[in-house]
Amino acid sequence: MTQHPETRVAIVTGGARRIGATIVSALHSRGLNVLIHCRSSRAQADALAARLNGERSGSAAVIEAELGDDDAPTTIVGAALSAFGRVDVLVNNASSFYPTPAADVSHPDWHALVDSNQRAPFWLSLEFARAAAGMDGSIVNLVDIHGIVPLADHAIYSQAKAGLIMQTRALAKDLAPEIRVNGVAPGTILWPEGEGANSEEAMQDILERVPLERQGRPEDIAGAVVFLALDAPYVTGQILAVDGGRLLNM
Repeated sequence: MTQHPETRVAIVTGGARRIGATIVSALHSRGLNVLIHCRSSRAQADALAARLNGERSGSAAVIEAELGDDDAPTTIVGAALSAFGRVDVLVNNASSFYPTPAADVSHPDWHALVDSNQRAPFWLSLEFARAAAGMDGSIVNLVDIHGIVPLADHAIYSQAKAGLIMQTRALAKDLAPEIRVNGVAPGTILWPEGEGANSEEAMQDILERVPLERQGRPEDIAGAVVFLALDAPYVTGQILAVDGGRLLNM
């Protein structure tokens, strides 16, 4: 792949589909080269990279890695450096989400949810910060409004996201002044899939509590990420809720 050392580079974890893919596309449309991380969505990641490379040759690459592995941060950042020669932006978007009712919770649940939502972003952020030294780098973490107000039957997920909020603030202090660290807290954007999916009644109840009276779009989250990553050079340690006002009624 042809390297363009003057072009800024973004890494997006979980960037193959859903909100992650929208974030990748938004950063790419601002002229950045993008490394799309995936775990099990390789076909979607490759298709997204092919589309972006069709728009601008050599501007997108894919890395497949299990974020729970200790060597994942080195693998991911190394792939960006190998493909593009630099790193400037890290978006910690990848996340596991499913209910853990107190009566049924297990140690594997703890490891799965805390590893993906809190542990992995921490070590990847540190590896990114070393590679981005001197580049005015930026980290944006995808947190959750339920890291601020807990979601029933999701105690592990909620506290993992709460930990990621504190991680965002702590690293904003510790990595300054070279690296800015901020977070975006989505509200009702895309309904969860699989085990964490809501019933129709639950979805309607949630929307009735959103002051803007509508579900958000992935583009709303991507716009906030792009703002914090590229257009807010004097902002760090902040959590921006993109929730249609949902926090007002929780």
